[in-house]
Amino acid sequence: MNYNETDIRVRYGETDQMGVVYHGNYAVYFEVGRTEWLREFGLNYSGMEADGIMLPVVSLSINYKNSARYDDVLKVKTRLKKMPTASIEFEYELRNESNVLLATGNTVLAFIDVKRNRPTRCPKYLLDKLRNYSL
Repeated sequence: MNYNETDIRVRYGETDQMGVVYHGNYAVYFEVGRTEWLREFGLNYSGMEADGIMLPVVSLSINYKNSARYDDVLKVKTRLKKMPTASIEFEYELRNESNVLLATGNTVLAFIDVKRNRPTRCPKYLLDKLRNYSL
C-alpha cells in the first residue's frame, strides 16, 4: 500500500447557495483522508493522544483546480510524502466521480510530547508499522 483512498459525499451544509463546496472544507476532506490513512495502520488520533502524542497541523497548502458540488462523491487519495521524523508529511489528491482533479494539497503535522508540550520524534510503533511502506 502506498496510498489510501477514501470516499466522501458532499453534504448540503458544505456548499454555498450555488451548490459549490466552500473552499475551507477541502482541508476537512484532507483530514478525513489522513485519519483513514492512519486507520489502515491500526492507529488513530485518540490512541496516539492516550500514548502522550499530539499531531497538530503546522502547515497546510491547497491548490484548487475545479469545484466540488453538492452531492458529489469525492475520492481523497492520501499518500505519505516521506518517512516521518519529528514531523509527518502527507500529499493529497481530491477527485470527483468522473475522475476530474478538484484539488491537490499537502499537510505537515508535528509530533508533540503532551507532557512536555515539546516536539518529539515519531513514535517507534508508527515507524515499525511503516517499515514496508513504499513511498
